[in-house]
Amino acid sequence: MGKGMRAGKKPKAAGAGNMQKQMQQMQQMQRKMEELQSEIDQMETTATSGGGAVTVTVTGKKEIKSIELKPEVVDPDDIEMLQDLIMVAANEALRQMEEISQNEMGKLTGSLGIPGL
Repeated sequence: MGKGMRAGKKPKAAGAGNMQKQMQQMQQMQRKMEELQSEIDQMETTATSGGGAVTVTVTGKKEIKSIELKPEVVDPDDIEMLQDLIMVAANEALRQMEEISQNEMGKLTGSLGIPGL
């Protein structure tokens, strides 16, 4: 038997402790990401179109929470314009929330040097 070895004991593989430490760090990072996602889910952002005639609010879950229409934008003879205004405001609110989400996650994952997280 080699020096410092006991019967029945296998020597630790080089880096085994390091691997365990990395797994703990990854689990901690995953918990932080889940907490951050929960915070993002509670956020809201609002966008408007038509000079404020249409207002759309979305949540961090990227769900539309509310749509507000000013009475003067409701023209039964021009439904297409109203549809376009709603679509523009909704898409802008969703884009803003995506940007917020990416920025918040980027703060957490930026130090990892992993692109796309």
